[in-house]
Amino acid sequence: MSDPAPQSTVLDVGAEQLGKIYARALLGATEAEGSTDQVLDQLNQLCDQGLANSEPLRLAFASPRVDAAEKGRVIDQLMGDAHPTLVHFLKVLANRDRLGYVNAVRNSATLLHDEMTGRLLAEVKTAVPMNDDLRNQVINQLAQRFGKYVRLHEVIDESVIGGIVVRVGDTVFDSSVASRLDKVGKAAAAGFARQLLQKSEQFSS
Repeated sequence: MSDPAPQSTVLDVGAEQLGKIYARALLGATEAEGSTDQVLDQLNQLCDQGLANSEPLRLAFASPRVDAAEKGRVIDQLMGDAHPTLVHFLKVLANRDRLGYVNAVRNSATLLHDEMTGRLLAEVKTAVPMNDDLRNQVINQLAQRFGKYVRLHEVIDESVIGGIVVRVGDTVFDSSVASRLDKVGKAAAAGFARQLLQKSEQFSS
């Protein structure tokens, strides 16, 4: 795997570029053996469940004071049942002092895989968790609009009042009451999400 010049912090401006480099290497390895979906699922679990819920783990992954051997032992403990390709890849990141970039790698790998497979990632914000009916309506409307298989990333945001906010790339479709109060003076929360999903033209950026 090619390795760019060292970066001073996991939050610097090179994180996205570095993430793409390692993401391409990971996808190249998993595509050759047909393990991409499994590896990405496990990488998502590491990022969204392990790292997201443990600041000490995030700090250990990112810290140059924790040597590669110790990080390797942590990886073995955390990922002992994971796919061998993912375990090896994480240890490569550790050996190159790049383990703090694992979220950037995951994000890039997911986007690249979606592009290669013709899938569309949409972030959906609602004040409360969506039920299956609403989720399916969102997927179907977006699939019709963009002509692609849609995968949702669901976010709970209490500031989204009586509606739904959908982000696809740089485009935002917003039906929340909060976003429309200034335009219409008042809005009824009841039925907003349903109205939005009945007709795709009700999306307004």
